Amino acid sequence: MTTAVRRIVVLGGGSAGWLTAATLAAELGGEGPDALQITLIESPDVPTIGVGEGTWPTMRATLQRIGLSEVDLVRACDAAFKQGSRFDGWVHGGAGDRYYHPFTLPHGWGDVDLTAAWLQGRGAQPFADSVGAQPQVCDAHLAPKQTTTPEFAGVMNYGYHVDAVKLGQLLQRHATARLGVRHVVDHVSAVRSHENGDIAALTTRVHGDIEGELFIDCSGLASLLLGQHYGVALHSVQGVLFNDSALAVQVPHVDAQAPLASATVSTAHAEGWTWDIALPTRRGIGLVFSSSHTDDAAAERALCAHLQRNGLSLGEASPRRLRFNPGYREQFWHRNCVAVGLAAGFIEPLEASALALVELSAAFIRDEMPANRSDMALVARRFNETFRYRWSRIIDFLKLHYVLNRRDAVDGGDGAGYWREHRMPLTQPDSLRELLQLWRHRAPSRHDVDRAEEVFPAASYQYILYGMQAVPALRARPADRLAAAQAGLRDVTTITRRLLGGLPRHRDLLQHIRAHGMPPSA
Repeated sequence: MTTAVRRIVVLGGGSAGWLTAATLAAELGGEGPDALQITLIESPDVPTIGVGEGTWPTMRATLQRIGLSEVDLVRACDAAFKQGSRFDGWVHGGAGDRYYHPFTLPHGWGDVDLTAAWLQGRGAQPFADSVGAQPQVCDAHLAPKQTTTPEFAGVMNYGYHVDAVKLGQLLQRHATARLGVRHVVDHVSAVRSHENGDIAALTTRVHGDIEGELFIDCSGLASLLLGQHYGVALHSVQGVLFNDSALAVQVPHVDAQAPLASATVSTAHAEGWTWDIALPTRRGIGLVFSSSHTDDAAAERALCAHLQRNGLSLGEASPRRLRFNPGYREQFWHRNCVAVGLAAGFIEPLEASALALVELSAAFIRDEMPANRSDMALVARRFNETFRYRWSRIIDFLKLHYVLNRRDAVDGGDGAGYWREHRMPLTQPDSLRELLQLWRHRAPSRHDVDRAEEVFPAASYQYILYGMQAVPALRARPADRLAAAQAGLRDVTTITRRLLGGLPRHRDLLQHIRAHGMPPSA
């Protein structure tokens, strides 16, 4: 078929739907003869899940490219800066069990490998603290930029913590008012198909048929188009990553002016792990667990105990229960339908990869938008190959956090089963086992994750591997390379001292931005 692609229909709102619509409209929409018409259909009765509150640094470029101000993000979405993740209790669960996965690459990354020099003095500092300043910046509750730093620029690399519901609302306003996206609030009652099986239109109760040439399924876990209409199965990975449930709650800060964390804090428990995301006005906290290892009652007790240890309580709030089948669709693009966000799959919220995959999916569709139906099959094949690779790499990376644990002693009894089973070889992908074998004698490198747009670069694997105390037995390094690495570690000490004395408190910077804004980006 040579039918031209002129009309794109996005089913579903929330962060995924509106981010996708805005990404496409910012460069492919408009009023010109070649502009695409983009319509987003959103049910009035389907609530946004609103739990994914962490982004990767890629979100900065995404927002800038669609023309959304960083100041508006901070003001409208109760946003804070995220400089990475901190992992408490993931190794052995005892005293001092803490490490960071910061967003800033190790000092000199690409020019010098600091691993050998760090190993020489191992014990003085954790790996991430030795090769960069960001863990200390986070511990001091400092911001990744200064009041004079322009929008989207930073002294340190950063993403955001945001109120996910408010983010979707901000994207909606921007996409409709500034980018020309047509917004239809209505129920989809039927899917009308062409004789060849392509989707011809989505039938709505009030607005009738909404026709298009390309349909983007952002309908969440329901996956109304790709999963239900086309019957594309979910490839489950529950045998690798066991978690299928979460309890989420939002609680106020103990002190409204207390120091504000700029890292997602992930704490391991016998029952699973908790996330703790600090926004300026509240904290979002949740327990992620496996229903095969822990029931809801035990999970809620564990969540309440975690809150108590942090001086918090549920108060009048009730934890929100979330269920998911960890996995991804066997195909993401089928015929003239492509799934983005939860409709494509979901594993678990560890390391906040969900919104990053939305960004990558939307950018791929934008950059490779087929001109006609004949080209669509080629683009779909490339999209499916690319995102099967990305999902499998994410699974390897998330599993890495679990396979190196030694929590048996602290958990004991039945509580150790969850963590012990994660170490069993049968639960580990072959690709990860092979990498772990190589990493016994060398550091993770670009040769291990060699795509142009890896979700997690080789440096991320180093942060987790060495944070989990899986130390390699490296071959001896030439004297000049070792000397360069040692000089690099000394540079980190100097840079850290300067940043600790020069960066503002995180909460103070956000208050300044809300009151006075930021210098515009160059």
